[in-house]
Amino acid sequence: MRVAVFSDVHANLPALETFVADTRGRVDGYVCLGDVVNYGPWNDECLDVVVSLPGIVFIEGNHERLFLGTEAIADEHPLVQQFYAASIARFTRRSLIENLALQHDLGDFSCVHTIDHRRIYADTEVPVDGSYFIGHTHHAFDVTRKRNRIVNCGSIGQNRRRVDRLNYALVDTGSGDVALMERDYPVEILISEMKRLNYPRACLDYYYSKLPG
Repeated sequence: MRVAVFSDVHANLPALETFVADTRGRVDGYVCLGDVVNYGPWNDECLDVVVSLPGIVFIEGNHERLFLGTEAIADEHPLVQQFYAASIARFTRRSLIENLALQHDLGDFSCVHTIDHRRIYADTEVPVDGSYFIGHTHHAFDVTRKRNRIVNCGSIGQNRRRVDRLNYALVDTGSGDVALMERDYPVEILISEMKRLNYPRACLDYYYSKLPG
């Protein structure tokens, strides 16, 4: 079985639609590692797309908890608070993010949003007792720690290296093969909509800072 593992859509509909088009007919199922909401302007639309994917498993991320109020937005960075205020204003799909799974087993991997609530990068030393698919930090990588693999599938909607590209992982559960994928998407549609909705200048500048020079 082939499965697309993805994370951190962050209400970026053009990126999500590009990902779905890229994987349609090529995979048997999907695992979403959370953070479908926040930052971008299309929370409802992205949630509707994600929950409609064939064989979808949807895992809770920290931004789902922010939208549910089970984590405090006041504890977040001021820029995240500005994004939150702009993004949540049009959110109406609360029922789609309630009672989500926290973990899903996929072959030899445990699929979680992150491990121990940590920000994990390719060079982060983190003790693990198995192999994991994670998201959260928006950086794609595949590393081995004492014979256990940590695969970060990257971000669909807010790649921290280049926001005009999306990342995900393709997994063959039979062979155990994992391929990290990267695609361009029309980021100008996202930025145009954020401008139309009067997102704060600091939010727009953040996206501009992640575009190639």
